[in-house]
Amino acid sequence: MLIVTAGIIKNNDKILISQREFNKNQGLKWEFPGGKLKGNEKPEDGLKREILEELNINIEVLDIFHVIYHRYNDFDILLLCYTAEFINGNIMAKECKDYRWVSTNELHNFQFSQADIGIIKKILTKGIN
Repeated sequence: MLIVTAGIIKNNDKILISQREFNKNQGLKWEFPGGKLKGNEKPEDGLKREILEELNINIEVLDIFHVIYHRYNDFDILLLCYTAEFINGNIMAKECKDYRWVSTNELHNFQFSQADIGIIKKILTKGIN
């Protein structure tokens, strides 16, 4: 089982989503950005590192928002999703195909990876702080 992190990264009234590269599992689907942990890395540190590597921005990780176990056809993931704030940086799609700052009302306009759908449901029913 893979342990991965994701961030609901807020900047004013928008949140950041990213599009997976074509050649990756769930290729071209949208997700809350993040990635796999390395070694004994703390989830919050891994999330910061992944966001810097993938999108060239710095974030402040706030609170755990949702934990999801999801079984894909060939592997299982435990997804640790945190709320976070954009701190600084010039955003660019370094290790993803694209990115967007969207309102919660716009989330339904994108096709998300399966594991992220539970996060969207919680955002739409409970909101994000």
